[in-house]
Amino acid sequence: MPVYVVTGANRGLGLEFVRQLSQSKDNTVLACVRSTSSDLADLKQASQPNEANTHVLTCDTADLSSIQAFAKQIQKTLGGDCKIDFLINNAAVNSKPEQTSLTIGPEDLTNEIRINVLGPGKTTEFLLAEGVLAKTARIVNMTSGLGSMAVSLGITPRKCATYSISKAALNSLTVQQSGELREEGRLGPKCVVVCMDPGWVKTRMGGEGAILEPEESIGGMLKCIHGLGEGDNGEFYTYTGKEVPW
Repeated sequence: MPVYVVTGANRGLGLEFVRQLSQSKDNTVLACVRSTSSDLADLKQASQPNEANTHVLTCDTADLSSIQAFAKQIQKTLGGDCKIDFLINNAAVNSKPEQTSLTIGPEDLTNEIRINVLGPGKTTEFLLAEGVLAKTARIVNMTSGLGSMAVSLGITPRKCATYSISKAALNSLTVQQSGELREEGRLGPKCVVVCMDPGWVKTRMGGEGAILEPEESIGGMLKCIHGLGEGDNGEFYTYTGKEVPW
């Protein structure tokens, strides 16, 4: 029974991940939300086909103490020797899409780095420290085409500067993790870490003009994630499984 962790699970892409993963009762899903006191009606409905094996847990990726508490709770939630097979670091923000490289608000950039880069980094770090990641874990850092230098060069005018910068940093984090998690005494040579661009999806973050339905994006990403081999470590993919230029 594979175990999945999905952060940012109560809306957007995270919600669709839970919806599709819940179609199989063979899956155990840890659906992470910023707060269990928020409206979780959509999440509850999405997980209904596999409600018994879906656990809604608090993990606010903007708060290091929340991430650490979540990591310490995993073993109690899973029980026995169960480990996390798939970690989908999905939670993110694009709070100031109107900002350009010439109008960056220092606090805005700091906030997006904290959530979009440090959040996934510490989630992986704390789960590793608790010994709850499988040796063959697939760790997926959800990025964006806007985090690609090559893709961004082709966009005129440039857009979403703070978000783009944070996702470029997340891509760099992915490369670092892909080497360090394979070192002796950590997960070892069979783990795989990638970053993945979901495409421009019709979610609240995607905004007006988005072209992809969530089910198409998530369906494509799950197919790609389930097909990852050891040689894919450190790569950058789209939801179609196509490699993205850095």
